[in-house]
Amino acid sequence: MTKHVYLESDGKLLLVYGDGTGPAIPQTGRANLNGETEVIRLPTDSELSDFGISWEEVRTNKFRLGQEYHTVVHGKPLIDWPGEWAWKDSVISDNAVDPVARESVYRTIHRVVSKVMILNSQDQVLLAKVSRGFFSGCWTLPGGFVDYGEHPREAAVREAMEELGISIVIDDPKGENGEPHGAGEEAFIQEEIFNEDGINWISFTYKCHGEFEDREIIPKDDEIEEARWFRIPEAIDIAVSIFDIEALKRLI
Repeated sequence: MTKHVYLESDGKLLLVYGDGTGPAIPQTGRANLNGETEVIRLPTDSELSDFGISWEEVRTNKFRLGQEYHTVVHGKPLIDWPGEWAWKDSVISDNAVDPVARESVYRTIHRVVSKVMILNSQDQVLLAKVSRGFFSGCWTLPGGFVDYGEHPREAAVREAMEELGISIVIDDPKGENGEPHGAGEEAFIQEEIFNEDGINWISFTYKCHGEFEDREIIPKDDEIEEARWFRIPEAIDIAVSIFDIEALKRLI
């Protein structure tokens, strides 16, 4: 298993050439390579000693590319802002950059999901049993991935309509997503890396109130098996997502 070191500071990433020298700078948009093109890659631990950089280990990711397994140690460099390093966003469009470096940058990009706890006057919360995706066959809060250019609050409203056919209103007293409205500001934000592959998740869970009869709830055919109201303790017991469970506990 090949071991690499990923050092990033304020969007700057340390990359080296094939012989370990650097810092190496990608060329945005470079598609055609020739025999003189130098490979740009992450440094090894031993190569870092030549740079004289002190750093602290943050976490270790392990993943496979093709038939090879790689270990990437993510670290925080104990130096001032390294202006001479590469911008991490520049690695994706340079074909000279080693796939391990590109994959490592990809895994640092947050996956953002948005959920909503819909409560009724009987102190019940609405859960949906999903029929596809990560939690197929399990009960979860309505929600899903935040679209590009979309505010998490807007995503929660959209997902409730798409998954269950219901229109909800989430208070936005600060006007984060348009005109201020409502008085309650209740959002629970969580972050977690669940597996050794290093994918980083951020979850926004909002709270709102709604009185919906069973006939008003129309589960999406190819995504939601059914939807049902549960008492909060029961919802905590049957929920499977850590993000959902921790958010629901805040209701007690």
